[in-house]
Amino acid sequence: MVQLLDKMTRAPLAEGTSTLNRSQSTREYFDLTYQLLDIIFALVPVLLVFYFLTDQRQAVPGEAGTSRSAFQKLGFNFARPGRDLLQGLGLAGLIGVPSLGLYAAGRALGITTAIIPSALDAYWWTVPVLILSAMRHAVLEEVIVVGYLLDRFGKFGWSMPLAIAASSVLRGSYHLYQGFGPFIGNAVMGVVFAWLYTRTRRVMPLVIAHALLDIVAFVGFSLFGKAMGLG
Repeated sequence: MVQLLDKMTRAPLAEGTSTLNRSQSTREYFDLTYQLLDIIFALVPVLLVFYFLTDQRQAVPGEAGTSRSAFQKLGFNFARPGRDLLQGLGLAGLIGVPSLGLYAAGRALGITTAIIPSALDAYWWTVPVLILSAMRHAVLEEVIVVGYLLDRFGKFGWSMPLAIAASSVLRGSYHLYQGFGPFIGNAVMGVVFAWLYTRTRRVMPLVIAHALLDIVAFVGFSLFGKAMGLG
């Protein structure tokens, strides 16, 4: 929100830009090191979620164990790879095409900044790092904003519609630096993803869909953006 206000008070949003993956050093291998450290450190909250959702109770002698791991609780495993992949591909298509239209509409209305998915220099490691970055975003957002928060909100006694709304608004809010269009688009995406999670109790299809969307955006822009007159 602070970044949004900063951009709005400098110039109209249509004249602003939002860069998602930027270089952090002019020296190739320092840049690579910074990129990898950013990805690793960003996943620490995910490890905390797995810890918080792990059953810490001691087994009682003579009683059958009923506890599940955090990976099982969230559906973040490879228990059903084929179905998860198909659902992920379907979700990516369902969200990806309308997102392009919403971005174009937002730009036309002047409520969305120009989004630059990648401003990394062209090195041998650029594409692998962009793929890792996309996977980082997917795991971080879906595990925490959907899986973990819906679990916590349920334990708070919140109704499912309220929990889904809170999760979706949160997802949209941390995209506000890109403008109001991405806020709306990501909030709607959050509703769809959270609703599907309540039906399947699996975040893996959501992670797959999110990763595919970001990989196409990050890598596609990096490889073809300048050729298409973008960036």
